[in-house]
Amino acid sequence: MPWRETSVMEERLRFVARLLEGEGMSDVCREFGISRKTGYKIFSRYRQEGVEALTDRSRRPVRYANQLPEPVEAMIVRLKKEKQH
Repeated sequence: MPWRETSVMEERLRFVARLLEGEGMSDVCREFGISRKTGYKIFSRYRQEGVEALTDRSRRPVRYANQLPEPVEAMIVRLKKEKQH
């Protein structure tokens, strides 16, 4: 029997489908090799946003701790160009 390749999205869909069929969270999480916390997170996203919520999300931070606001940064760059010394 050849190896079957599945994507993360397909696995998450199978996971949610089994929960919707009435299987217990603990049993399904154990079979998929994920924690119950992760299982509840995936299922909660599905219930709130539908199938689109099962795609991978960006891990990029919303904001950077030491980044200046855009207007302040623009003002500094402008002043540096005006007065180079």
